[in-house]
Amino acid sequence: APTWSSDVQCIVYSHCSGCHNPNSIAPFSLLSYHDAQINMVSIKYYVSNKQMPPYLPNTNYQHYADMRNLTDQEIRTIVAWVDSGGRVGDTSQLMAPPVFVGGNVITHPDLSIRMPDYVVPQTGADLYRCFVLTAPLDSDRYIKTMEIIPGNRAAVHHVLVYQDASYTPVALDSADSGPGYTNFGGTGSNSSTLMGGWVPGSGVDSMPTGMAIKIAAGSRIIIQVHYPVTAQGLLDSTRINIQYDTNSNLRDVIVFPMLNHQISLTDGPLVIPADSVRTFHEQAVISQDFTALSIAPHAHLVCTMMKAFGVTPTGDTIPLIDIPQWDFHWQGSHQFQRPIKFPAGTTLYGIATYNNTYNNPHAPQPLATVSLGEATTNEMMLFFFSLLPYQPGDENIIIDTASHQSHYMNCVSPYISAATTGIREASGTDMVSIFPNPAQSMMNYRSTEEIVEITISDIAGKIIKQIDASGSDGKILVSDLSDGLYLMRMEGKSGSAQTLRFIKE
Repeated sequence: APTWSSDVQCIVYSHCSGCHNPNSIAPFSLLSYHDAQINMVSIKYYVSNKQMPPYLPNTNYQHYADMRNLTDQEIRTIVAWVDSGGRVGDTSQLMAPPVFVGGNVITHPDLSIRMPDYVVPQTGADLYRCFVLTAPLDSDRYIKTMEIIPGNRAAVHHVLVYQDASYTPVALDSADSGPGYTNFGGTGSNSSTLMGGWVPGSGVDSMPTGMAIKIAAGSRIIIQVHYPVTAQGLLDSTRINIQYDTNSNLRDVIVFPMLNHQISLTDGPLVIPADSVRTFHEQAVISQDFTALSIAPHAHLVCTMMKAFGVTPTGDTIPLIDIPQWDFHWQGSHQFQRPIKFPAGTTLYGIATYNNTYNNPHAPQPLATVSLGEATTNEMMLFFFSLLPYQPGDENIIIDTASHQSHYMNCVSPYISAATTGIREASGTDMVSIFPNPAQSMMNYRSTEEIVEITISDIAGKIIKQIDASGSDGKILVSDLSDGLYLMRMEGKSGSAQTLRFIKE
């Protein structure tokens, strides 16, 4: 039977502790055997039902960058550990728990904007609060990298970022007495365009080389922050850091709901009568060759399933996303591991099921008809895509090659075959050496091939900084890091990569 020290601590520290720590949104910590042991029955229930970690897409249908799901082997390990009594095992094998290093990933942003200090009021319910962060921009800007930093991770459930050139968000803000204004479905403006978002466990949004998200002149940046009921009384001051791309000939990435309830529904209108289950379908034809970088489904509370796929003119099916158990509280954008080409004439299809019965705890109480709209009691059916006109070779761009999230300190579980531990890009164990280790100010690296990019993360997987490199040996400045344990991912010109641990002291 598996034990905590040899098997389970590796899984928990790698996939659970990032949210389950005193400074994050989860209701209890998982930073020790004691933490896990007293919660093991609950852990087994939520893990075996695939409700934790909260990652909605079916990864057997399509692979995405930075997938946060547990493997079936990891789930079986946790279940077997609980069923066998939750033993600690050999205490000499206990690992030091993760230490979550703070600080910005984008250390020198071109734009750093913060919402006003906001204390979540005592309302007795979840709150969706919008904040207008900027005045209208005086010229077009192109976002290369965007980092969303919750001001209080114990208060913020998720953040969505929009741009809007209308005055509507400002008017809504002015009509509300406090900082920002309350709005459930989005910003309350039909002209708002989604640019990105943050959920616990997500990292920095970055566009591939030569691509950027355009913020049109005259637009404002607005965020919607979801505060759960447990956040009441807490102070938040969420910040966004943006790095612009000033290169010429940039390719403009648009975020647009190609499948949407306004023009794509084939069996609408979107109305779900009380005590009924309804499935709706959407369809849209691509008029020219497009490249898709990501997909973000969106619906409200009575939705239970969402799925999207494409069919090319030659009859090939392109799987895009399958969410068998939709949960409004854990929605997000999902970037494909490689961009996907939509040839001209491709038909996109969307399917969503809505359960407006007492079998769905999120249905209105008492039951009532649910129809299209922005309010809590309404529904939506949207599939946002990050798109741009296709260029030959787009489908060969590598955004991520990992089939599983990196493990804390590259740990493995003997209970699970080493071939399925999912250590990210573990291709070659001696491609790179780094020294001295520990280091105080500067480290050296030496590699058997040219290194093109260096990524430094904390041991929970949060990216601290990224460095462009060129050459098989060089120096890395680490004096700007806090003391602690880090992971350094070295990517070679051939696409191979190796992750090493180092200590900054």
